[in-house]
Amino acid sequence: MKMIAIIFRKELKDMLRDRRTLFFMIIMPFLIIFLIVNLSMRLGMDMEKRAQEKELHVAVFSAVPLPAFVNLLQTMEKVKIDTRLPRSEINQAVNDGRLDFAISFADDFSEKIDLERTNEVAVFYKASTSENERALGRIQKVLEAYGKQLLNLRLEKKTLTSAFVEPIKIVEMDISSIREKMGQRVGGMLPYLLVIFCFLGAMYPAIDLAAGEKERGTMETLLVSPATRLQIVLGKFLVVTASGIFTALTSVLWLFLVFRQSKMIPPEILSVVLKLIEWKSLLLFFSMIIPLCAFFAAILLSVSVFAKSYKEASSIIAPLNMIIIIPVLIGIFPGIKLSSTTALIPILNISLATKEIIAGTISSWLMAEIFLVLFALAAVGLIFCTRWFNRETVIFRGV
Repeated sequence: MKMIAIIFRKELKDMLRDRRTLFFMIIMPFLIIFLIVNLSMRLGMDMEKRAQEKELHVAVFSAVPLPAFVNLLQTMEKVKIDTRLPRSEINQAVNDGRLDFAISFADDFSEKIDLERTNEVAVFYKASTSENERALGRIQKVLEAYGKQLLNLRLEKKTLTSAFVEPIKIVEMDISSIREKMGQRVGGMLPYLLVIFCFLGAMYPAIDLAAGEKERGTMETLLVSPATRLQIVLGKFLVVTASGIFTALTSVLWLFLVFRQSKMIPPEILSVVLKLIEWKSLLLFFSMIIPLCAFFAAILLSVSVFAKSYKEASSIIAPLNMIIIIPVLIGIFPGIKLSSTTALIPILNISLATKEIIAGTISSWLMAEIFLVLFALAAVGLIFCTRWFNRETVIFRGV
């Protein structure tokens, strides 16, 4: 243990002297979180504002005049109505941007209304235009209000009330707590950041402490020391793991500070989120960082030991950035929950467990299973790393 501690301190000092590693451990998490939180919220708010404030060019196509519907459209703010455009020009006008929406009533609309039948009303728009997609709700509200007017007229003719067409009124009673709802909504973003920063925090030290030392020619100094190959690997592994943990904790701290200082987050939402934070949840959340970083450290260090240069290690590890995100994205899909089966899948188990922790519904048995799986995979990675480290042909590939 003493020899492992000596190698750990030595490698830690070397890592802290590397400005590039420090940048990715401290500065990069702040920049990414700041940009993600502020830009995403600002863009979302700006798009919603533009969609509500945009002057909509709407064409109404009907075989007979529909003054009641046109009057409802005119009550909307910033709407320009066109009732003279030929029906044959609908697609071209929408594609050209001359129209935002085209509302087409069937030629037999009035006859079906008199016969008390259901009518279909076509709304043409271009969904690829994000503002129009958001503004569609404004048009739908007008059509719904017009439909209610027609329904009330039918009921008045038959001296009936609206209760006649609504024999059942569904009242949704969601018994899930605010914490459980937040766990499902916020829980999708946190695993993404957690996995990314654990991986980035471990990646650059792993490359530098193995492939980097090969290039610098300092690996031989360790090999002639009294330390065994296993002790050297464990010392480097602990440094890489510690780097990943530090980066993950730093990113969580930055996330908390950015949320607290952001003026775009409504105060009521922020207060609810802060109230949901409990020490037990925080400890469980942070405890998952340790096996995850150990898992990443073992894999990255194995690749770095095998690579003959810093550049080769970077090129091999670069695709892993995309691969590790796939399980996180799968965990966001609705219907996928943490179970004894999904707990066996690395990274996906972290994604699902994070949502369960925030919701306060995490099972201690499943949590233990996740720890065992990740530590077992880390041990397998260390075995491979040690075997490669014992091979002279691998250690001196770049020589």
